Amino acid sequence: MISQGLDAGAVRRKIHLLFAIQLVSMGAMEMSGPFWPVHLRSLAASDELFAFASTAVYVGPMLGVMLTSSFWGRVGDRFGHRAMMIRALLGLALTQFALAWSADVWLILLLRFVQGACAGYIAPAQAYGVAIEAPERRARLFAYLQASTNLGSLGGALLGGIILDHGAFLWINLAAAALCAVSALAVWRLLPPLAPGRSGTVPLRREEERKQAAGAGAGGTLSAVLPLLAILGTLLLARMVTQSPFSLYVLTVFRSPNWVTGLCYGLVALGVVVSARWWAIHFEGRSRGEMLGRMGLVIAACAAVTLLAAITRSVVVFTALYFLWGLLLGATTPVLTGLVSRAAGEGRQGQVLGLAQATSQFASIAGIALGGWFAQAAGLSKTYFLVAFVYVLALVLTLMVRAGSGRRAAAIDPLESHKS
Repeated sequence: MISQGLDAGAVRRKIHLLFAIQLVSMGAMEMSGPFWPVHLRSLAASDELFAFASTAVYVGPMLGVMLTSSFWGRVGDRFGHRAMMIRALLGLALTQFALAWSADVWLILLLRFVQGACAGYIAPAQAYGVAIEAPERRARLFAYLQASTNLGSLGGALLGGIILDHGAFLWINLAAAALCAVSALAVWRLLPPLAPGRSGTVPLRREEERKQAAGAGAGGTLSAVLPLLAILGTLLLARMVTQSPFSLYVLTVFRSPNWVTGLCYGLVALGVVVSARWWAIHFEGRSRGEMLGRMGLVIAACAAVTLLAAITRSVVVFTALYFLWGLLLGATTPVLTGLVSRAAGEGRQGQVLGLAQATSQFASIAGIALGGWFAQAAGLSKTYFLVAFVYVLALVLTLMVRAGSGRRAAAIDPLESHKS
């Protein structure tokens, strides 16, 4: 395989480099992630301001990414995704440096929003990877990069805690700024620029993909992508419902120490890291309809696992279920993102992957808000019943999209419809 002038070995090295850069940069951002409420508690003049800021400090960057990622994706399609990676990493470095010296709550919230609006690193990194990777390996690529993000989250939070135990919060942000700047330098020096708006991969494409590409104008791309984004968003919403009430749920329902809360929280990420590549290989080479059918089985399993989590009053069972949930989640985002990438034209990868990232941020915000409201309105003990219900909705949506894919395949070629 030749990709943008790179041989197979060079492609693998660049993919591994993308993994390392994403691990370092996402780990840098997660160094401060768990500790913003601790920092804001010392700065807020009132309990009301603290309650607002401790939520807004997380929602702000998500909102910034949601509003700008599709725009930055279009810019990347035109001028190159390597430039967008450098821009995003420099934006992260500069805003983290500014946050290190900010002692005003409102300024911190503004900078966090600007950070999200100027950053958006993941989408151009995915688009760059798509441009050098073979189309049939895209799900594996997205799984690999998601594993990098999860490992970065685990390592970054641990490193941030160590720094905070021995120094001030300022040093967390300064260290993160330095790591993001080094990551930007690594992209500039070690990743070659690629021709914008093109995929360099030239392996033979599957018949289904050729037929999709043949009729894929802007409208055709959106009609193929939007149902997949709806599934992706619903699944992320279900996952994020537990974000706000999680620690209180574990402490209240199981009366467990804080280390158990941290263990359960980390086991989901560990499950994703362990399973994502296996799931990508499992789904590789299948038609859209077949992938959606198997995704329906995964979603049904997620609904069953979270329903069991809602029922159990054993912390050991709950912990095991959380790891199992992570194993199942390894099949969701990477595989669906691969389907989204496949449905997009080669010149629209940045735009469509940016739209996928915006969808993820919107779903995350909605999930956090829904989970916080539901815990207050219905009680903490019913939180996981809501998660299971949202998964059932996602299952229904997936089956509907799969049925639509079958009808579309039949309209294109009746002899191919049985494959969906």
